[in-house]
Amino acid sequence: MGKLSDLPNIGKKLEEQLTQVGIDTPEKLRQTGSREAWMRIYEVDPSACVNRLYSLEAAIAGVKKTELEEERKQELKTFCREAKGQI
Repeated sequence: MGKLSDLPNIGKKLEEQLTQVGIDTPEKLRQTGSREAWMRIYEVDPSACVNRLYSLEAAIAGVKKTELEEERKQELKTFCREAKGQI
């Protein structure tokens, strides 16, 4: 199964946050999806920003967050703003 930190973009802090919200394996992260995982983290850490969402999305895809397509980044940015009540 592996560790979350084996995925790209998942450092110690993000791994700890994911574990805190019940996502403790790469498979659980894939099943949960980036948006739901980010929402769970946001509930316990309101400072969670769009970059954390990018990291989760890219980790699931197995790429660095800088490799996400611009269109996908815009979708995630809109989702993040809506979730934070900024739209």
